[in-house]
Amino acid sequence: MIQVKSFVCNPYQENTYILFDESGECVIIDPGMNNGAEQNAVFNFISEQKLKPVLLLNTHCHIDHVLGNKWVQDTYGLKPQFHKGELPLLTAVPSYAPQQGIPYEISPLPEKFLPEVGSITFGNSTLELIFSPGHSPAHLCFYSKGSNFLIAGDVLFYGSIGRTDLPGGNFDQLIKNIREKLFLLPDDCTVYPGHGPATVIGYEKQHNPFLK
Repeated sequence: MIQVKSFVCNPYQENTYILFDESGECVIIDPGMNNGAEQNAVFNFISEQKLKPVLLLNTHCHIDHVLGNKWVQDTYGLKPQFHKGELPLLTAVPSYAPQQGIPYEISPLPEKFLPEVGSITFGNSTLELIFSPGHSPAHLCFYSKGSNFLIAGDVLFYGSIGRTDLPGGNFDQLIKNIREKLFLLPDDCTVYPGHGPATVIGYEKQHNPFLK
C-alpha cells in the first residue's frame, strides 16, 4: 500500500508529493521547493520516516513543478524523469524565472524519458502512466491501481481543470483526456492535484463545471 505525503511549496502554492510504501523506498513528484524552509520540510520528513528516495518524477515542466529538481539531485543523486515532449518547457524556465522574481537553480536533464504508455515501479509498488496533455504538451499523470489514487498534476483539480492559456495548452485536448482517460478510473479514486485540495473522480464527474 502506497502512502502519500504532500507539501505546499513556492509562491504558486504547488503540491509536492512523496510516495512511499512498506519497503522504505520513496518517489518524489513535482518538487516545488524554492527556499530553505521548504527544502528542510521535505528532507526532515524523508529522514524521520527513514525513506530512501529512488525516483524523481515530473508530471510536467512548468516552473512551479520543477523548482526543486536541482536540490533533489544535489541531495539524493536523482535526475528527473518526464515525457520528452516537456523538455522545451523545462529548458525555457531560466528565460522567464527572473521576470517572476523567483530564484531558480537550473534543473538537471533526464537520463531517461518516460513513455506515453507503461508503468514505473519502486519498492513493492507500481504506478501506471496516463498521458494527458492539454495543460502542457506532454503531461503525465501517475495512477496507483493498488492504492486507488491518481497524481494528477495540473490536469484535474477540485472543481476545476488546468489552465490552457499557457504555451502548449489546448482546452479541447485537456477536456478529451479527462473524459476519456481520467474518468475511466473508479469513482472512489482519490485525485491528488498539483494545487489545492484532493478530490475524487466521482465527485468531479458530477460537479465539475468544466465537465458537466
